[in-house]
Amino acid sequence: MLQHDVLIVGSGLAGMRAALEVSEDPSLDVAILSKVHPLRSHSGAAQGGIAASLGNSAEDSWDLHMFDTVKGGDFLVDQNAAELLAREGPENIFELEHMGCAFSRDEQGRVAQRRFGGHTAPRACYAADRTGHAVLTVLFEQLLRRGVKVYSEWYALDLVVRDRVCQGIVAYDILTGQIEAIAAKAVMFGTGGYGRAFRVTTNAFASTGDGVVMAYRSGVPLEDMEFVQFHPTGLQGSGILLSEAARGEGAHIVNSDGYRFMADYAAGRMELAPRDIVARAEQSEIEAGRGVTDLQDSVFMDLRPIGEERIRYALPSVLHLARDFAGIDPLVDPVPIQPTAHYSMGGIPCDINGQVRLKDQDDAPIVGFFAAGEASCVSVHGANRLGTNSLLEAVVFGRRSGRGILDVVKDLEPTSIDEGDMARAIGEVDKHLRADGPEKVGAIRAELRDTMMDKCGVFRTDEQLHEALADVKSYQERYERSSIDDHGQTFNTDLLDAVELGHMLEYAEVIVSGAIARQESRGGHARRDFPERDDDNWFKHTLAYREEDGPRLEYCAVNMEPQHREAFPLQERTY
Repeated sequence: MLQHDVLIVGSGLAGMRAALEVSEDPSLDVAILSKVHPLRSHSGAAQGGIAASLGNSAEDSWDLHMFDTVKGGDFLVDQNAAELLAREGPENIFELEHMGCAFSRDEQGRVAQRRFGGHTAPRACYAADRTGHAVLTVLFEQLLRRGVKVYSEWYALDLVVRDRVCQGIVAYDILTGQIEAIAAKAVMFGTGGYGRAFRVTTNAFASTGDGVVMAYRSGVPLEDMEFVQFHPTGLQGSGILLSEAARGEGAHIVNSDGYRFMADYAAGRMELAPRDIVARAEQSEIEAGRGVTDLQDSVFMDLRPIGEERIRYALPSVLHLARDFAGIDPLVDPVPIQPTAHYSMGGIPCDINGQVRLKDQDDAPIVGFFAAGEASCVSVHGANRLGTNSLLEAVVFGRRSGRGILDVVKDLEPTSIDEGDMARAIGEVDKHLRADGPEKVGAIRAELRDTMMDKCGVFRTDEQLHEALADVKSYQERYERSSIDDHGQTFNTDLLDAVELGHMLEYAEVIVSGAIARQESRGGHARRDFPERDDDNWFKHTLAYREEDGPRLEYCAVNMEPQHREAFPLQERTY
């Protein structure tokens, strides 16, 4: 059995920032475990910027940022969390800058800021359109300087919780095929989102909701899983992200008539309305027969109004992605784009210090278990996330989780993992290595992604959602009869695909179940049969508890108690 004081699972911005904070105490043994090399974490794919009310290019304030966040989340945002995100944003940017993050600069040499959807002021601090990569690299350099242990290309199989006390995890060394127990006084999950359950997604292949499901299987409820964000500007077919920074710099979105149709959906913000509104507008235009290209499943994003010089300076990744993956030069022609699954507003419920909580009548914590970033649900995004708030959430609440761990870890007892604790993970691996059933993992995965995209996508109906739930149940049955081709020990990606599919099938059921129950439209959850927001009945968070026959849904109140100002009251969400 391996042992550490603190183990961070996931090496994206949230995980790295938490590990960096914990490593401030040299007496603590802290390690990171990641199924990919840290610099391949999905945080590195974030392009457009990280929000903070610096006010470098226009007047701004933290409470205006907080209001934009609450309104952008269709008021399902916990306002204590939104306040912390906005108030602590600037100091986190300055910390990153002092670490060496190469932010782009304005003419006065200050951190440059540009506009993003749903934000009243230009507050996206950026490094061209490679912001996530710039921040990720800096944090990794700092961890190397501190000598933090990194288990690179290790796959977490199971979370060990005994009597509501986290003991550690069981993990699989991908290179050797060995299963190891790693005990820790405190474990933090920064394992990312779950967009790979959808056919068209911006998410990396690693974004399969592993941490979310491990927590769920260990007795932790999942919060607000029905809220999935569809980004408006994914490349046609592949879903590869073309940054919202393009629209922030002045790109237009047009239909087959060449019309900037956002004038009909959000005239006050046009292309810079929040993502859920733009994605629904695009889908509506496509379904009305005004889509583009022979497939008519997309609309055009036209970068030419920005100008070649600015595109080359501020949007080099967008330029190259369009050329390399669509064969289109944005300097010459518009690029076909479509809504694509992008971000998970729901996840593991935790408080503002990252402490995972059961959200039951006693609001009991899982002692020694923390979460931050996209895998968590501190509910700073509510029903819809504003662009650039994700990187900020990862850094702000990654740091806060690190401090939360420091506050308690020295008072926690040493933990242990025995053979019985490892049985579930060992049994799962052994089952896949020995299975000889007729069903294939790849085929089930493809059908699941089609179902989630077509029946639980941008728009939803009761009929479609019930069909999706029946489909997911049938895929779960077929999964029990599945087999893989590779039965070896070394770098067995077939095995990992099978384990990941099990996770995807489990959280897909939670997403669909929550969507069926929530009979309203709010943020990223849009019901055609319940097109209006219903605050009287649905101004509350969904909690899904795992039962043998599927999730049991409960609900809890939205936090309306910020510390330094009055709460923003419910109001109509218009732009």
